[in-house]
Amino acid sequence: MEELLKEFASHIALAAELVCVLCVAVGSAIALARVVLALVRGQGTNPAVRRAIFVGFAGWIILALEFALGADIVRTAITPTWDQIGQLAAIAAIRTALNYFLEKDVESREEPRLAQE
Repeated sequence: MEELLKEFASHIALAAELVCVLCVAVGSAIALARVVLALVRGQGTNPAVRRAIFVGFAGWIILALEFALGADIVRTAITPTWDQIGQLAAIAAIRTALNYFLEKDVESREEPRLAQE
């Protein structure tokens, strides 16, 4: 039964990692398309346009970080060793810090836009 649960958890973690990669890929494609469109329209140096592109891409990165952390948690959920728990703690701390500071940056960049509306 434990092996079956480990196998199932492995598939769930792999699916979460796939979603993570897809989030980065989709976010990158959208951001790239928006950059090219801004350059074609001559708005490449407009801070509001650049801020909007950054905020959109950052949202995808934040989502990807959440899925990556979820995958790590699932991988270590079934009979973890102390070494795996330590690695998960380090990874979770790093990803949580990245997520926190990225969200703060997004919030600070969204505030001027919300004030203009």
